[in-house]
Amino acid sequence: MPDSRSLPAPGHGSSGARIARLVPGLLTAAAAVAAAFLVDGLLPALPAMTLAVVLGVLAANLPGAGTWTGGRARPGLDFAGKHLMRGGIVLLGLKVSVMDVLGLGWLALVLIVGVVAASFGGTYAISRLFRLTPVTSLLVATGFSICGASAIGAMAAVRRIRHAETVLPVALVTLCGTLAIGVLPLLAQPLGLTATVFGAWTGASVHDVGQVVATAQTAGTAALAVAVVVKLTRVLLLAPVAALAGVHHRKGVRALDAADGVSTTMPPLVPLFVAGFVAMVALRSTGWLSAGWLELGGTLQDILLGAALFGLGSAVRIRILLHTGGQALLAALASWLLIAVLGLAAAFLIAG
Repeated sequence: MPDSRSLPAPGHGSSGARIARLVPGLLTAAAAVAAAFLVDGLLPALPAMTLAVVLGVLAANLPGAGTWTGGRARPGLDFAGKHLMRGGIVLLGLKVSVMDVLGLGWLALVLIVGVVAASFGGTYAISRLFRLTPVTSLLVATGFSICGASAIGAMAAVRRIRHAETVLPVALVTLCGTLAIGVLPLLAQPLGLTATVFGAWTGASVHDVGQVVATAQTAGTAALAVAVVVKLTRVLLLAPVAALAGVHHRKGVRALDAADGVSTTMPPLVPLFVAGFVAMVALRSTGWLSAGWLELGGTLQDILLGAALFGLGSAVRIRILLHTGGQALLAALASWLLIAVLGLAAAFLIAG
């Protein structure tokens, strides 16, 4: 009879096996994030978060690398795309100061909320017009109107949407955000935009925070300062939008339960990571944190989101995307144009 002291504790072996399955993918994501930071350091016009998605897509579609990311590395990459994304969203709150947002003035706040609401509704309508599924339309509208892939991850968690269904929306929001980096600076002079108007336009219409910085910095520090505050005001709206989505989802679950005569575990009204995001906003707004702690939090947030975006990008198969994503691409481009127009109109009123 074997000595009981030599046997593993209950559950210990299975937990170790699960962790071991995650390690290859997490190490791959870590290497990709390091490469993205390196390229971003050499070419600041290319945001690290965008590079992380691009590297993920390349890894998924290059011979050999695709076998690795779709095989042994897949569990860890999926873990990164889901769980590290939530950690990054929490730390994103450290970039938002309520004092900075209120400093814009009430007119600017009303305009930004109006742009987000109109962008959300318009993008959802456009996506449905192009026959995208309700789930994809919801995720695309969330990402385009608020803060890119982070918002998509938050909405997917609130509505309990499968991880696989976030891949296409993340690809679309990354593509259009990258398009903005190249196109918006070219339009500044023909449209006769001042630096502050251009900054407000960038903050009101570009999707991801890193993409906003890359776009606005082309017009100087004044444009960048306005762009970041306007953009972070949009980011702040992630919490109420997620809460509203949670309320709506709970009502739907209750209605289904009543119709089927069953009882389902209700999803949380506000997921823990969204509450964490709000807590980080509150902490940043107190002014207690030194610049060093904020920089550390920002770096950690970039690492977590970079790993998550690489994980999501590594699930994109170009051949399948080209075959099934034509309508989605047209919807995304139409939505991008809509948000650019809405953001420009608001920018003239905010900073004109």
